[in-house]
Amino acid sequence: MNLLDPLYRLADRLRYRAHRNLGRRGEDLAHRWLRRRGFRVTARNWRPPQGGGEIDIVAWDHDWLVFVEVKTRASAELNAPERDLNPDKIRALRRAARDYLRRSGADPEKIRFDAVAISGERIEYLQNAFS
Repeated sequence: MNLLDPLYRLADRLRYRAHRNLGRRGEDLAHRWLRRRGFRVTARNWRPPQGGGEIDIVAWDHDWLVFVEVKTRASAELNAPERDLNPDKIRALRRAARDYLRRSGADPEKIRFDAVAISGERIEYLQNAFS
């Protein structure tokens, strides 16, 4: 455990209490969580210039290019966050990922679509959330 984690959590609570932006808080938590596990984050909230979707986090996991969708809920009582990965959202993510691949020149055989589901303080990582 990082000694600064309690300080980060307190700063997050103060920042997001004022803004009430749960989605942004979730993306920040997911970003830190991924970096602690060795992912090299290269982009956040990446949108293709022509529109058509947004990728929350683009990161490298060793030699795999990973497109990460972050779903956040204040609690999982009503609906688990990962249930919001519907076919329309998946289609938009794939379209944005194709554009990112074309621009980056990365190997299309070495990509993965993962998801981070955050409910309250619980973080669940879903590797290969969809193909």
